[in-house]
Amino acid sequence: MPSIEKNDLNSVVSCLTLLLLVFSFATSFAASPSSPSSAPVEKGQLVDGIVASVNNEIVTRSDLARAKAKFEKNVVVDDLLLFGRTPADIAKDQKLLLEYLIDETLVDSEIKRLNLAVTIERVEQELRDIARRNNMSRADLTQAIKTQGSSISEYQDYLKMRLERQNLIVQEVTSKIRVTEDDILGAYTRKYPKQDTGSFEYTLAHIQFNHKKGGPEGAKARAEKALERMKAGESFEALAEQITEDASYSPGGVLGSFKVGEMTKDFEKAVAPLSPGETSGLVNGKASFHILKVLTKKLISDPFYEKQKEALRNQLFDETFQKHFKTWIEQKKEEAFIRINLT
Repeated sequence: MPSIEKNDLNSVVSCLTLLLLVFSFATSFAASPSSPSSAPVEKGQLVDGIVASVNNEIVTRSDLARAKAKFEKNVVVDDLLLFGRTPADIAKDQKLLLEYLIDETLVDSEIKRLNLAVTIERVEQELRDIARRNNMSRADLTQAIKTQGSSISEYQDYLKMRLERQNLIVQEVTSKIRVTEDDILGAYTRKYPKQDTGSFEYTLAHIQFNHKKGGPEGAKARAEKALERMKAGESFEALAEQITEDASYSPGGVLGSFKVGEMTKDFEKAVAPLSPGETSGLVNGKASFHILKVLTKKLISDPFYEKQKEALRNQLFDETFQKHFKTWIEQKKEEAFIRINLT
């Protein structure tokens, strides 16, 4: 028989362990006084007690006992409600255990209030999806669940709970979370402060003034006069055609495309603050002066940055989700009537 994927199998095993534990506890508690395995309850003996009231719901001592056993045996728990705590931490602290159950009660109450319950048909669809992902038939999946000592109906109950909580979280929390490109860039810069996110590629045009014609001073004077003419309203392209001293002049003075690192430091410094369509002041070249114009400016992302983006996006989403969900839970607590009787 084909095997179930690890995640699905762990879910099956863990869920069934929890459900069997709950079933065992409930059976022993509900046994009749005449049963050979149960002792009669003496008059006045405390069988159970309410440790918390959450609106119209209650949390009992037996609920605490079942939850404690669940955490101690490390069977499946909803990590959505752990908030950074480990199951072992919660199992050892009765107050943390009760807080978890109160949170769980609030979540499930909201599912009822918002009418987010899922149908058996939706659960069946999820079972078919699980079987398909594992290349199994429905019969094979049922048999695999039975092999773990449980029934398909118990696993259906677990899936129903997970799907309903998923519906609630999508509607109330995740649909309101936005992770922007600026958020990702900021996280990247904090994590890799010495790593560049990328570099620019410029397409440049220039007007050149050669030192060979009247020396550096003469070239500088001609360049400054050209700048004055541009300030007076003459176009860069017209001046390039009329007065450039570039022996390999191209129409408009187009010089070519260059990435950062492929130009001289003076050129890079001059064009860095410019946007497409803007021109520089006087720029010193090796044997000439230049007036530069940025025709295009394109960001070329660093390959390392591109590889990290998705992981950073997921990390930021998880962090933001935890904060939003914690805030949502606290808000529901403020709105709810909660009375704790734990001693």
